[in-house]
Amino acid sequence: MGAKDIIEKQLEDYNEVFADIVNGLLFDGEEVVKESQLDDMQVVSQYKADGDKLHEEERDKLKRWHDGLINIATIGIENQSNIAKYMPLRIMGYDGAAYRAQLLKLSADRKQKRASTKKGKEEPPFNPVPVVTLVLYFGDKRWDRYHCLSDVIDVPDRLKPFFNDYRINVFEIAWLSEKQISRFKSDFRVVANFFVKKRLDSEYIPDDLTEITHVDEVLKLISAVSGDNRYYYAVKDTKGKVRNMCEVAERLEKRGIEKGIKKGITQGIEVGRVREYIAVRREDGMPDETIVSNLMKRFNLSAEKAEAAVKNYEVETH
Repeated sequence: MGAKDIIEKQLEDYNEVFADIVNGLLFDGEEVVKESQLDDMQVVSQYKADGDKLHEEERDKLKRWHDGLINIATIGIENQSNIAKYMPLRIMGYDGAAYRAQLLKLSADRKQKRASTKKGKEEPPFNPVPVVTLVLYFGDKRWDRYHCLSDVIDVPDRLKPFFNDYRINVFEIAWLSEKQISRFKSDFRVVANFFVKKRLDSEYIPDDLTEITHVDEVLKLISAVSGDNRYYYAVKDTKGKVRNMCEVAERLEKRGIEKGIKKGITQGIEVGRVREYIAVRREDGMPDETIVSNLMKRFNLSAEKAEAAVKNYEVETH
């Protein structure tokens, strides 16, 4: 798994964020899923292909939604930066693996129940539950196709009555309305607001004053998905010292100014050394053509810049 994939998932590791995403997108912000009702599940599944060779597939996040001993559903989240044509096939594979795991659990549960019954014990039954996957798409182009299998598979007309057209749940985060964003109560509100504003204005400077709980994870997610590492590196050593995206923007600006000052100082020193060299060589009676040639070699300057330096020195000293 790549570093980018790992970074994207860290914020969703927190149950309050995971529950908030589900409640905000599926239940209009109503607290249907509670963080105390979520448990992490195995995200790696194995399948056979190419004979008996085992392959692994790994989804982003998968959690069990339960109410005590009763399982309610299995919920998965997949993060996408770009539109993926074959996402319906991928999600169908992930969900199918989750159902297959339930089938294996059901079989094992029946064996255990038979053994427990012989010993006079009664074990709570395991019942299969629905699997629901949310695809969180952060891109600024509309995901206007590839929502179901028939979008990526050419199904003959005579087979259509018998074809199960598996549909996926894609949520375009950068296209959410203000009302939809307001339904989030966790740090995901900050993330969603950022991508909406960034889509509307590519030069957007964060001005969100919403207090962030998981600063490091939020900035890692924004950096990984947007491809702009400034948001993480600007504060990577100051975890907990920024409270909102507005303060992050201030640090970005300060970091940019500091880099500019350092660059300016370096350039100033270099210009001073060039002027000093020209002055000394002119006092020695060296022709301008030779000075230009030496500047090119000594300071790695182009012919144009070397000639300009000599001309500028001439103007400044007369």
